[in-house]
Amino acid sequence: MTKIIKTVKEWVDFRDKESLRSRTVGLVPTMGALHSGHLSMIKKSQKENDVTVVSIFINPTQFNDKEDLNKYPRTYQQDLDLLNELKVDVLFYPEYPELYPDDFTYKIIETSFSKLLCGASRPGHFDGVLTVVMKLLNIIKPNKGYFGEKDYQQYALIDRMAKAFFLPTQIVMCPTLRDADGLALSSRNVLLSPAEREQASIFPQVLKSAKSKTDAIHDIEEAGITVDYIEEINGRRFGAVYLGKVRLIDNVKLK
Repeated sequence: MTKIIKTVKEWVDFRDKESLRSRTVGLVPTMGALHSGHLSMIKKSQKENDVTVVSIFINPTQFNDKEDLNKYPRTYQQDLDLLNELKVDVLFYPEYPELYPDDFTYKIIETSFSKLLCGASRPGHFDGVLTVVMKLLNIIKPNKGYFGEKDYQQYALIDRMAKAFFLPTQIVMCPTLRDADGLALSSRNVLLSPAEREQASIFPQVLKSAKSKTDAIHDIEEAGITVDYIEEINGRRFGAVYLGKVRLIDNVKLK
């Protein structure tokens, strides 16, 4: 059975009791609503480390839209069942006061890449992401932390943060997993209506095949999908779109 730990003190006591300092630890931070993409990261951590910790925490400081926070899927029991099936060692499941005793008066701010792409349309989003990840890395002190390629901007910012602050954790990027029609797996996919889910497959297809970002924007909008942004940076094409009120992101390497 997966051990559930809810406080920093519980984790420190467990870490000391189990002598984890002499064993390798992998951390897979999540906001729950686990899907196959998360499970692949967990399995990778289990293969590469002695102990795997999965955190579930819906981080309010990275939501600039309260409605978006309120509708974020919460599937705790289903998630716990999956972790038990995979025989994950520890679930770290803190509440807001445990991670934010300062109520977010201290934060990590990146002043360059975080202002582009998702950061441009979601002010303050990455302040919340970087702050909570820094807290988790400082608490768990993992040898490796696992993050998805689908959220490439997030991965890159966390990797650079770890290097900038000389953190001992290696940040590992895990490949994007996709459904048969190409849509990247995401916890938000469950919020799509059946019609929206069918329509959503156009997004990754165009992102990958369009000759230019201008063509991509045109083709996606022609399909009735609202484009937040399509940008090309350092050999990758990044995109964010809205289907109804659900925001989806993705990125692909350019040939």
